[in-house]
Amino acid sequence: MNNPPEGPTVAETTITSVAGLAGPVEIVVDAWGIPHIYAGSADDAFFGQGFNAARDRLFQIDLWRRRGLGLLAEVFGPDYLERDRACRLFLYRGDLEAEWAAYGPDARSSTERFTAGINAYLDWLDGHPEALPPEFGLLGYRPARWRPEDVVRVRSHGIALNLLHEVTRARVTHAAGWEADLVRQALRPARQPHLAEGIDLELPDDLLRTFDLATTPLVFSGDPRAPLTSAAGTTGVAGIDATAEGSNNWVVAGSRTATGRPILASDPHRAYATPSLRYLTHLSAPGLDVIGAGEPALPGVTLGHNGQVAFGFTIFPIDVQDLYVYDLDPDDPARYRYGDDWETMRVERETFQVRDAAPRQLDLAFTRHGPVIHVDLARHRAYAVRATWFEPGTGAYLGSLAYLRARDAQEFRTALRGWGSPGENHVYADVTGTIGWKAAGLVPRRPGWDGLLPVPGDGRYEWDGFYAPEHFPEVVDPAEGFVATANQYNLPTDFPADRQLSYEWPDTSRHHRIVEVLRGGDRHGVEDSARLQTDRRSPAAQQVLALLDKIRPDGDDPALAAALTLVRDWDAVEEVDSPAAALYEVWVSRHLLPGYADEMLPPGTRPLLDLIDQAAARAALADPDRRFGADGEQRRDLLLTSTLRSAYEEVERLLGRDSRTWAWGDLHHNHQPHPLGFLDPTLDVGPIRVGGSGTTVNAAPYFPEDFVQTIGASVRVVMDVGEWDNSICVNTPGQSGDPRSPHYRDLAERWARGEYVPMLYSRAAVERHVAARIRLLPQG
Repeated sequence: MNNPPEGPTVAETTITSVAGLAGPVEIVVDAWGIPHIYAGSADDAFFGQGFNAARDRLFQIDLWRRRGLGLLAEVFGPDYLERDRACRLFLYRGDLEAEWAAYGPDARSSTERFTAGINAYLDWLDGHPEALPPEFGLLGYRPARWRPEDVVRVRSHGIALNLLHEVTRARVTHAAGWEADLVRQALRPARQPHLAEGIDLELPDDLLRTFDLATTPLVFSGDPRAPLTSAAGTTGVAGIDATAEGSNNWVVAGSRTATGRPILASDPHRAYATPSLRYLTHLSAPGLDVIGAGEPALPGVTLGHNGQVAFGFTIFPIDVQDLYVYDLDPDDPARYRYGDDWETMRVERETFQVRDAAPRQLDLAFTRHGPVIHVDLARHRAYAVRATWFEPGTGAYLGSLAYLRARDAQEFRTALRGWGSPGENHVYADVTGTIGWKAAGLVPRRPGWDGLLPVPGDGRYEWDGFYAPEHFPEVVDPAEGFVATANQYNLPTDFPADRQLSYEWPDTSRHHRIVEVLRGGDRHGVEDSARLQTDRRSPAAQQVLALLDKIRPDGDDPALAAALTLVRDWDAVEEVDSPAAALYEVWVSRHLLPGYADEMLPPGTRPLLDLIDQAAARAALADPDRRFGADGEQRRDLLLTSTLRSAYEEVERLLGRDSRTWAWGDLHHNHQPHPLGFLDPTLDVGPIRVGGSGTTVNAAPYFPEDFVQTIGASVRVVMDVGEWDNSICVNTPGQSGDPRSPHYRDLAERWARGEYVPMLYSRAAVERHVAARIRLLPQG
């Protein structure tokens, strides 16, 4: 850890006459860009949070709002209409009273005050145009005012599964049978996916275009007025599912720590960008004193602590989406068969404002199940998505508003009863020493089917309500003295088979390593959790390398001999400067996994796979006689040696013939792009040389095509429960989204080196490290 600097220069700013405040608000920004917001009431604290979010992240949250609500064409022109229409299809359109109530009694007022704070900053900007972030000048527009319902209506920024899996599984099943798809995604527990009678799995090539436009990140390309393109949201990432995103968390009981106090660590994984998706903030008012990380466009925080309870999360990959396929009336394609009759799609005509053009009216079509994403008139078919997104209370992470004031572990668990989206593994610890884990989310009951393949929309495949909170697994004060989650398959062995929470789970390697380390000693400390969050040892690599123990190269095969020597002497730690890690990752991602898939699949099937399940591949390679059939071990060893040889030769071409100079970080980079980096490259952060992979706790999965890291931990938090000023954190590249701020990229190098900064909580500790002070005074 770094020693905190004492007494930085204080830049004090006083802003007067802010409409909407009941009393003064003070925003104290510490040396690392973390705002501590002090107010006389919770309402004013949320107002201050909104004001500060706009001050630090205005362009980011304005783009978040426009993209989510389908308002891009208004400022970027007609090329954005298709994306706008797609995004509006996935807005929440239900009862707003039920929506607000789902998040708890204070959610509406907190959000109203938060958006009022954003608008107050926009009002202030009217008189201080020089403070407008430079991105608005580059694109030639001004930020818009917010309404409270803007926050809750947006759904498409959240994580929801498993529509993409359904579609890929259908394509593979249609081409080669359902067993072939197990190479892409093994099912846990094992089962044969339910195939609906009469379903046609030959799906249109462009079926997901509208869904992708609605849900994938925005990427500007070319001229700022040129169309936005979609990031690759459905492409495989070296054996890790890019749609699952990842994350690690754990909580260690006081009986296993050096201080006798629990320690909780959480590092949620998402795609990298400048500014970061996450934002650290502290809200302090009577009855509310919470600090941690959330998203800048949302009120409150999602992981952190409130002085009594610490909390963190990882994705619990529940299945909350289904694709419905309809037979259309040939004489009237707006009608679809339902039961013994026909139903008519609901069509909503909406107006879209368009920059430098007349407003446009576009139709949005819905079936009883959800938005129509594709119509195939030639085959008289329509396709719609049903998702829990359209149920009250499923705005991403807004359920955290219910637990901000929890006074102990029991109140925290009670608050999770209303958690909607995304599915999460929540870990927690309170100052009395209680620790635990609780999975939560809104999952539909599917009587007689499993949600793994598309189903007809004719009434035979309906949801039967949702699983209740008590149907989700949990652990309180485990005998082992800790609990950890890393998105792994963690349903208990006696979990009822008829609860279809999910069958699709990421690789278990990160969890395996976390448990291995936590079991290794009884005197765990904050520094130990920090080292574990940045740990780069790969259990997956250890498993694969063990398969090479008995292989002896032929004397006439110097490339294979050199490759075996290099990896056999390796400790499976994927450090930035490791030659063996460079060879191993090139081997696995570009040679071994594709070769394994070719062995297991019928000819021509592999291009249909958007990823390869690494854990399933390792299991197959470890049991070759059962998985490869006759001469299984010989076939397996030939696959290992031929692909290792070719990988060694490729790394020679990439990094030179002297393997002593190879370094994994020379291939593997982290890039944190700004949306307008193509206009001004100085806005981007990176490339940064990184180690690790998708199977290390310091998660760094990548696209095999270029080895650029795709997802991982931008924010890391480790909390000393009860001695809160000992807690630490880091956010990359920095807290601020304003390129002119000293906190725009000041944490990126610390993050890359595995270093942290203090997450100060007490007013006295904060006051020793003030970098800026902003006073908001009520108007008049």
